Amino acid sequence: MCELNALLVSGDKRELVMESVTRMLVDGESIELTGIFGDRKIVSGSIKEVDFSKGETIILGK
Repeated sequence: MCELNALLVSGDKRELVMESVTRMLVDGESIELTGIFGDRKIVSGSIKEVDFSKGETIILGK
């Protein structure tokens, strides 16, 4: 299975929001992240990049 770490970027700040993300559901400026064990978190922003080789997705915060 392919999992990603979700990073929230605001200005010069990079924050790890969730590890082992298996699903991302985008609804406007809201992104629902679901982890490998079913845990969920909702963040506001937009997806800038998904890099499977690094195992991360970059979310630009609002």
